[in-house]
Amino acid sequence: MKLLQIPTANLDERIKEELEENPALEVGEEGREDDFEEHEHNSEDFEQAGDEEYDGSEDEYDNIDISEYVSDGDDEIADYKLRDDNYGDNEEQKTVPLRVETTLHDILVDQLGMLSLDERKLKIAEQIVGSVDDDGYLRRELSSIVDDLAFRQNIDSNETEVEDLIKLIQQFDPPGVCARNLQECLMLQLLRQQAEGRDVALSIEVVEKYFDEFTKKHYEKIQRGLNISDEELKEVINLILKLNPRPGGNVGEINKAESYIIPDFFIINNAGKLELTLNSKNAPDLRISEGYRDMLKEYDRGSKKDKRQKEAVMFIKQKIDSAKWFIDMIKQRQNTLLSTMDAIMHYQKDFFLTGDETTLKPMILKDIAEITGLDISTVSRVANSKFVQTEFGTYRLKFFFSESLSTDSGEEVSTREVKKILSDLVEAESKKKPLSDERLTELLQEKGYNIARRTVAKYREQLNIPVARLRKEL
Repeated sequence: MKLLQIPTANLDERIKEELEENPALEVGEEGREDDFEEHEHNSEDFEQAGDEEYDGSEDEYDNIDISEYVSDGDDEIADYKLRDDNYGDNEEQKTVPLRVETTLHDILVDQLGMLSLDERKLKIAEQIVGSVDDDGYLRRELSSIVDDLAFRQNIDSNETEVEDLIKLIQQFDPPGVCARNLQECLMLQLLRQQAEGRDVALSIEVVEKYFDEFTKKHYEKIQRGLNISDEELKEVINLILKLNPRPGGNVGEINKAESYIIPDFFIINNAGKLELTLNSKNAPDLRISEGYRDMLKEYDRGSKKDKRQKEAVMFIKQKIDSAKWFIDMIKQRQNTLLSTMDAIMHYQKDFFLTGDETTLKPMILKDIAEITGLDISTVSRVANSKFVQTEFGTYRLKFFFSESLSTDSGEEVSTREVKKILSDLVEAESKKKPLSDERLTELLQEKGYNIARRTVAKYREQLNIPVARLRKEL
């Protein structure tokens, strides 16, 4: 089960660990695998593989049977290399460059060197910089920083001194860094632009005096308080919205190549026929070490077999059994993945052909478990951790699972379909007069969906759509 949960992107690392731990396992030539013989295993076999202990008795050593390990013709095509050649063998081998990254902390420390500070104040400033989080905020209380300086650095300081150094660090780049909250972060950025005209001056006043009203979109109160026109208010809002709420977020961000999702499956629409392939790029061709096999053959040919040789053979057999078990587990993993994805693909065939979310059928884990004969928990593990690439995008498998909802005609539809229609309604609404949850409920009911207002509110929250008041724009 542990192998089943590992995403394709991490499977290569798991295989490398096994290769390092078991010298009898090695990466073979493409398309070849030393599999000796196919064996049927039950769950107890898998738990015991590689963990056998031998008591060292003479009878045990005398009865070593290695015939199955030294038979000729044990090389065969690796049947677990299940991915289509178009995706693997023809790909150009590329060297992945090492990522060299400058962190936000590095940038701030470099700028500390431009300040004229004595050694004591430099250590205090370094403590402050070290407390700045990845978003660029200083979320530690001044008293906590003072305590850290006393206990860890043996520096007696006070909140006033720390505050003065924070003010200096807040002048560093990126603008808004070392702020204690969002309001201060936006204010720091605006103050650097205050010479740029009346709009900036008004924006500073809004952030300073009407920040709560601004976040709640009570624009009428702001307009009355500042006595400004609709056009001026719009300019102010646009200016504030262009500020960066996470000044540290773009510094030292994760390499985009590393954040890409590596799909576990590929589905292609070939003239109306869906074709499923499994991504096995990160599963190298595994086989039993030829060196270990040759050692067993040499032992088999020898006439004199002392106790030390027999002990070595027992060790080799254990390692080979463990290697065979791991290869079998890779096969079992891939067979389980293919079986599960194939069932999902056929169940949601209309979606994979059209990409239309409204064609998704209600589908729960039990449905796929019954089709595949797998346990529900096994299907759940596959659905939660695996991705499929289609011509319409890459999806996590759990995307295709949803409960059902009845229409006026009694037909069962997927809640995913209802959420898609709800999302479309919000997207098409007038932002000057957004649709309330009550109105959204009425529109869905007009389309034949029996749905309550509280359910609409729940689906809206699941879609990360704010309430109507917060969706309002000028």
